[in-house]
Amino acid sequence: MTEFPDLPVVEGKSFPLGATCRPEGVNFSVYSKNATAVDLLLFDDADSQRPTRTISLDAATNRTYYYWHVFVPGLQNGQIYGFRVTGPYEPENGFRFDAAKLLLDPYGKSVVVPAGYSRGAGSEPGDNTGTAMKSAVIDGSRFDWQGDAPLHHRWASTVIYEMHVGGFTRHPSSGVAPEKRGTYIGLIEKIPYLQSLGITAVELMPVFQFDEQAAPSGLTNYWGYQPVSFFAPHSGYSLRKDPLGAVDEFREMVKALHRAGLEVILDVVFNHTAEGAADGPTLCFRGLDNDAYYILDTDRARYADYTGTGNTLNANRPVVRRMILDSLRYWVEEMHVDGFRFDLASILSRDESGRPMQDPPVIWDIETDPVLAGTKLIAEAWDAGGLYQVGSFVGHAWKEWNGRFRDDIRSFMKGDRATVTRLPHRLIASPDIYGSEKWQQKRSINFVTCHDGFTLNDLVTYNIKHNETNGEQNRDGTNDNLSWNCGVEGPTDSREVEALRNRQVKNFLTLTLLAQGTPMLLMGDEVRRTQHGNNNAYCRDDEISWFDWTLVDQHAEVRRFVERLIAHRLKFIAQRRSHDQQTLADFLREARIQFHGIKLNQPDWSDESHSLAFTAEGPAGGTFYFMINAYWEPLTFELPPAAEGTGIRRWIDTSLPSPNDICEIDEAPLIAGSTYLLQPRSIACLVNSARAHLC
Repeated sequence: MTEFPDLPVVEGKSFPLGATCRPEGVNFSVYSKNATAVDLLLFDDADSQRPTRTISLDAATNRTYYYWHVFVPGLQNGQIYGFRVTGPYEPENGFRFDAAKLLLDPYGKSVVVPAGYSRGAGSEPGDNTGTAMKSAVIDGSRFDWQGDAPLHHRWASTVIYEMHVGGFTRHPSSGVAPEKRGTYIGLIEKIPYLQSLGITAVELMPVFQFDEQAAPSGLTNYWGYQPVSFFAPHSGYSLRKDPLGAVDEFREMVKALHRAGLEVILDVVFNHTAEGAADGPTLCFRGLDNDAYYILDTDRARYADYTGTGNTLNANRPVVRRMILDSLRYWVEEMHVDGFRFDLASILSRDESGRPMQDPPVIWDIETDPVLAGTKLIAEAWDAGGLYQVGSFVGHAWKEWNGRFRDDIRSFMKGDRATVTRLPHRLIASPDIYGSEKWQQKRSINFVTCHDGFTLNDLVTYNIKHNETNGEQNRDGTNDNLSWNCGVEGPTDSREVEALRNRQVKNFLTLTLLAQGTPMLLMGDEVRRTQHGNNNAYCRDDEISWFDWTLVDQHAEVRRFVERLIAHRLKFIAQRRSHDQQTLADFLREARIQFHGIKLNQPDWSDESHSLAFTAEGPAGGTFYFMINAYWEPLTFELPPAAEGTGIRRWIDTSLPSPNDICEIDEAPLIAGSTYLLQPRSIACLVNSARAHLC
């Protein structure tokens, strides 16, 4: 049992919020405008049924304005604690205080979860102390970063890999020791694989502490989009189970990724919390100041729901704005992350009544904060309330998930009618969405698949979703997948169908990795990871979602194709005229683009067209010639003439088996003649070998 010194507590200070270690003890501060009483509860461990000590805060001495604070001498790093808050229970007025519920500290840097944690106990009447999550005191200054710092890679040199910390190593085939599977430490062991792919940044699905029980009965919230804390790393990914384990191990993971040259981008959820709708549990924010933290409906007993999860965080309320900024600063300054992808970011543009704002304060706060300068900011620029802001998201520093890139590339490559006119825009950074200004052209995050929806393998394997195992009778998940099964629903032994699927996978990867903008790949797409047709695997913490490492060898051909594509995208082109050096991504962004059809300078924009070609000529020389055939028959494309004394080499042709599907340019075969026969549903890229050289 913890021995607490027999020392009187003192007033403490309102700043900083949360639990702050001092040489003599710990200062606690929490915001609650309408509370009438606050108790600080101290515990021996996560499973304690009762507090070892309860400290009642005196409103006369331990409250400054809306902040309740106290300094407790003798407390140390790792101390477990929580709050009980008394106030009016008047849902009709937006108040939901419940003095029977133990509450997390909104600024708590660590969360411990008892073995008997019960989400239901947070919803039912009565005391939940023994089954509630609890906060822990963290002294972050004790960690040795050994000189580590965020990397600040250029966007033009960035290739993002969206991944799940747990699912990356949890499969038995991972080769990671059983106790390390699904952990931050386990991920470290697989960094050489990430390096071999050539990606430059990992985008981690939510690692803020989340409620694993926020899922249908018998299932687990696997994705993590149910946060309970915006400062604490998820303890479920920690090998150690002490209060400091998740914090230390997350930092070790970041440090190891940085040593490998890989940036760390966090998928952050500042749009809702795990407390859900009115019938949800009281875990933290609801019991501290419900009407401050959430957007309430006109009937203030109900929550406005622009997220599809039951509640919406009141992001532009001053206290919430401050919390969001403090959280982001903490993850950059104390946890060394390189960037953030904001889930349902359009929520951040809604005011306290839910109406969209022209200049949302919290978005400009994030963009102009000096601590965050140089940090990568990515918006999922829509929400579940119908607000769609792709191309119009406020701010200059933000990149956006380009949902229209995903949809238009999928539609064209599956052979839909009337799609060819949209393809050129997607290939040149979507100027129809973002405008022609150069800073606007850099906003697009190009992706064909992400965690939400089909994997790339399933996109070419299933016509319809197969979510029966989610327990919702296949009603969940979108029906609009723009997928094509290549003639057979699900796995097949047909070599012809498998060859076509491989080709389609390579087609999607080629367009994603060579289009102007920043490419993003989904974990496992490079080895055709499957979810067996499940397009909403948020609740599947099993082999449906995990990375199956046997696929690395099984689909080595696709993996090699991805590796070579990324390597070529990031290699430097030595330009003879200027002797400048730039990446291929730079070259394609600055090149003069001329579109063609199967005949030069005659693009076919008709509704029945399924092909497009274009030349990309650099301002200082060098020419690439792309041909895209989404038709179900071979097509013969006219080639641009080669200058005297030069030749044209075939760099990529997705219809060819490995290793001829993608070659080293200097070793690629020369193409004779004035035409090129491109097979059905294939993409080819030729290079004028005398004008461009990849080294």
